[in-house]
Amino acid sequence: MRDRDAHLRLQALLRGTPMELMADYASDKYLYSRKHGLTDRWLEMFDALPQVQASSLDLKNAVRVGDANDCTPEQQSEIEAAARSQIPWRKGPWSVFGVDIDSEWRSDMKWDRLLPHIDALKGRRVLDVGSGNAYHCYRAVGEGARYALGVDPHLAYYFQFKFIQHFLRDHPVFVLPVTLDEFPDSVAQFDTVFSMGVLYHRKSPLDHLFQLLGCLRSGGQLVLETLVVEGPEGYALTPPDRYCRMNNVWFLPSVATTESWLRRCGFHNIRTVDINITSMQEQRTTTWMPFQSLIDGLYPNDPSLSIEGLPGPRRALIIAEAP
Repeated sequence: MRDRDAHLRLQALLRGTPMELMADYASDKYLYSRKHGLTDRWLEMFDALPQVQASSLDLKNAVRVGDANDCTPEQQSEIEAAARSQIPWRKGPWSVFGVDIDSEWRSDMKWDRLLPHIDALKGRRVLDVGSGNAYHCYRAVGEGARYALGVDPHLAYYFQFKFIQHFLRDHPVFVLPVTLDEFPDSVAQFDTVFSMGVLYHRKSPLDHLFQLLGCLRSGGQLVLETLVVEGPEGYALTPPDRYCRMNNVWFLPSVATTESWLRRCGFHNIRTVDINITSMQEQRTTTWMPFQSLIDGLYPNDPSLSIEGLPGPRRALIIAEAP
């Protein structure tokens, strides 16, 4: 029933737009995914989660749902066990009834860097491409977004979102377990589109930028965050194999090249507002993500280099507008 209610709410928000059928399509794809046993195990876990009412909620300064006093110790143990069953948590942090989920990425640090530079989100329709478990979607709603829609095909992240949404079901945050490639050709309805940590995973980065442009209404804003390297316009590094142990990194452009790509795709008012060298305070191993992290992808004797001897991770935040 809860899935049905969320589905109907999303349908109502998308009605009359090119995205209207996407809610049905994603629902069918999700149901098909139940052919593997892990999905059913997660669904059983959600059915067993306690029905706890949060006495307080903060989505503006963090993602904090209630506190330990809102539930019994037994209920808190059940909530923590359910959350730990979904390790690894990549994006966060989260606090759910006193259970603090210390994710690999301090996504709040990225959010704090970008927020002063983007258009106010109040009343805006927000799309987050590669949303993971929807951390930034919740932060967008905390800033007053009309709704935030995440897109991410990885079911593990989708079910982390469902765990959080179990306690926040009245908030207009949704995730579709699909890829941007499955969207209609031209959506042109979102006021703000986030693409953070996606571009360098795309074999054709310009196609990705064209897709993002197609999702924005005229005058809408793109918030692009991506790995970059130092170099002139026209330069992009193509890792010969892995990059920081990742096997799906295809292009690391210079900032000037990234801006030129955006211009070539038709974006206006392009500006790079932040360049940040990823720190081990922002991305690290925790008990909620106990596997390899940033430190394992850096050269041991020189952390300015990747383990492969390439330039270490540097991230640029670039803002652009649809014509």
